[in-house]
Amino acid sequence: MKNIVTFGEIMARMAAPGNLRLRQTREIELTYAGAEASVAASICNFGGSARYVTALPKHAMADATMDTLRSMGLDTQYILRTDTGRLGLYFLETGANQRPSNVIYDRADSAISITESDQYNWNAIFENVQWLHISGITPALSKVAAEATLIATKKAKSAGAQVSCDLNFRKKLWQWDSSKTPHELAKETMHAILPFVDVVIANEEDCSDVLGIHAADTDVHAGTLNTSRYPDVARQVTAQFANVSKVAITLRESLSASHNNWGAMLYDAELDQPFYAPLNSENEYQPYQIKNIVDRVGGGDSFAGGLIFSLTTPELSDPQTAVRYAVAASCLKHSIKGDVNYSTRSEVEALMGGSASGRVVR
Repeated sequence: MKNIVTFGEIMARMAAPGNLRLRQTREIELTYAGAEASVAASICNFGGSARYVTALPKHAMADATMDTLRSMGLDTQYILRTDTGRLGLYFLETGANQRPSNVIYDRADSAISITESDQYNWNAIFENVQWLHISGITPALSKVAAEATLIATKKAKSAGAQVSCDLNFRKKLWQWDSSKTPHELAKETMHAILPFVDVVIANEEDCSDVLGIHAADTDVHAGTLNTSRYPDVARQVTAQFANVSKVAITLRESLSASHNNWGAMLYDAELDQPFYAPLNSENEYQPYQIKNIVDRVGGGDSFAGGLIFSLTTPELSDPQTAVRYAVAASCLKHSIKGDVNYSTRSEVEALMGGSASGRVVR
């Protein structure tokens, strides 16, 4: 089995318990999380093989981070341990009803943001590898991290691997060039990376925020999506980047912090056809209704992990099955606390088959 590689930052996640606000609590729930690490963890939990690459400092907290990664089955042999830089942090308070969740980043001068690209052993990293996954989060950290991400994509393509990129626009992070707005910096940086990408993954807003491609008749802040407009968004992406063979867009209707409708579209450029999931009995798009969200952070990463796993698993790889698998996997993630989707392949396939009642399995 060939490896799947993900490259990006992992942090300490400092979460207020339950639905408390950060200023209310004197207790913090500590876990370790990052978008690309969560994608790799999903793949391993589904039965795949994933190698995670990052840079971490040499201290006990980073050791604990490594322990977490290894406990989920990730290959960590090419994680750099550095004498400079720090472990990034993010603080989370989980919203409820009409109060949104909130994230505070503390990532300046983290190890990955100051580690030059030539410090990574790319030739060894991409040996016997079929896929690289990156996101728009790592290039947002610093110019150094953006350059390392670009080099990673080039090295992966040279090694014959497919490359996927989740655009993952984070306005709070795109600050490393004060002469440009976050949107301008993201657009310029990602336009340099996307010519080496085969599969683009985005949420309802990312193509607008990063590429300036808008879905008509859509207002994500009002929870209103016109899903019929997203094939046109995907076609505009593939028109700009002829190397892109597939565009996946998650379709989240956020009715409140606790109630979302959830689905996705996968556009296949070769077929010039969109595939939606989930579908009702008439084969029409009908999103999952998730009415009691436990933790939505990592929902997009669980979709990416499910999509990559399905596209690299022959019996799941046709576009309709692949997007069904990815959406079901990410739907289940909303029931799991923390960033990582601990759902198994059999649980995902059960939901795909219609087992959605939540009855006790005995």
